Amino acid sequence: MKQHTKRVGIIGLGIMGSIIARALLQAGHEVVGYDPMPAARARLRRSGGRVLATGTEVAQQADTLICSLPSTAALHAVVAELQQAGRPKAGQTVIETSTLPLADKLAAAAALRKQGRQMVDAPISGTAVPAPQQNWIIYLSGSPAACREAAALAQAFTLQAPRVGALGAGTKLKLAANHLVAIYNVAYAEMVTLCRRMDLDPAVALAQMGHSPYIGTGAMRLRMPMMIERNYEPASMKIALWQKDMQIISEMARSVHCPTPLLDTCHSIYTAAMALGLGQADTAATAEVLARMTGDKA
Repeated sequence: MKQHTKRVGIIGLGIMGSIIARALLQAGHEVVGYDPMPAARARLRRSGGRVLATGTEVAQQADTLICSLPSTAALHAVVAELQQAGRPKAGQTVIETSTLPLADKLAAAAALRKQGRQMVDAPISGTAVPAPQQNWIIYLSGSPAACREAAALAQAFTLQAPRVGALGAGTKLKLAANHLVAIYNVAYAEMVTLCRRMDLDPAVALAQMGHSPYIGTGAMRLRMPMMIERNYEPASMKIALWQKDMQIISEMARSVHCPTPLLDTCHSIYTAAMALGLGQADTAATAEVLARMTGDKA
């Protein structure tokens, strides 16, 4: 039986948004989208999607909306554009996948509710990979009905799409996940540096540990090869963008009076990478900071 397809509108066609668009198109959905960056719009055209002139037009033509945005300012701008689109006749679900402060997400959800739209807080755990449906997990939070709708659509671009709780639980879980990743990146960088200082090829360490059921992780297998080769492009997560996530996590931790000594220590390594001009490099470039600290500039 032919699967029912939807016209999906995507606002924000950056690294993650463009991957979502491509996967939905491959699954047979019609995709319309908008992004202020010409290169992002060109990616959607090449994938077979249709580019519209504004986010307002996307909202008017789509059955369901997906937002993948870089900042709170962008989220506020999109909410305003959707207001201009008018009240949808049959309601409209907005799947908001960005990693942004919880208060801003909840404020956007309240504004969208007044417009006749229902938001699903749905941050994605994963990085830029060719096959997101084999790697990504999307943390859905919101009403059960809206999350079911989002989960059905997300089958095209995620491995799992669980409902993790009421609106906002998705963002909380994503912050917890990114807290770990921030520390893992620096831990792997430190181990690679230690191996080199001991005259041990770090590739041996990766081969023996990468798939260990005890200490192996996907983050290790993704980022240690880049650290070993000292080649940090193409970036699956840029350090400049990661700084935004680190700030959000730190602010949340302070708001709930949670000590984060490991995260605080790691933060300085990412900041140092920015100072070295590595803002557009992958977060694996934390290894370069530690290498430079040993005097190794090769």
